[in-house]
Amino acid sequence: MATKKKPAFVSAPASRANSLMPWLGLAFIVILLDQLSKITITTLFMHGEEKTITGFFNLVLAYNEGAAFSFLSNQGGWQRYLFTAIALGAVGFILYLLRRHAGQRLFCWALALIMGGALGNVIDRLAYGHVIDFLDFHWEGFGHFPAFNIADSAITIGAILFIFDELRRVNKQ
Repeated sequence: MATKKKPAFVSAPASRANSLMPWLGLAFIVILLDQLSKITITTLFMHGEEKTITGFFNLVLAYNEGAAFSFLSNQGGWQRYLFTAIALGAVGFILYLLRRHAGQRLFCWALALIMGGALGNVIDRLAYGHVIDFLDFHWEGFGHFPAFNIADSAITIGAILFIFDELRRVNKQ
């Protein structure tokens, strides 16, 4: 009795480049949404202009020359290059991790969101010399949380997913 031979395309392992594509696509979507939102806000608002949306949320055009929470924002410009270099180094490391762990979905979701957010802010630093922020949450009596953007949100969600994935992995052992 003869055995049936499987077609070559069925048994061929997926290439590493193909396994990266979903994660690069997710990062690209984050970058696209981030940049489109920043283009929109800079078209509609002047620097410092604010529009109340709800009792706890405003849109405001703010420029951040520093890092998170405007850390080092008043240091004369060198921080732009430092934060760009750090972000690009992180993206290189993320690409390495994505190639190595392409099958770990939650881990890769987290990394792709972080990478997309980091690159979204790098684009701002290189194009404008600062990051464009516009989401302003506040609570009466507690003041305003520092303004942020879609890229920052993606980085935060990615970090939360990363922690969740690590806690889940530790609990399995």
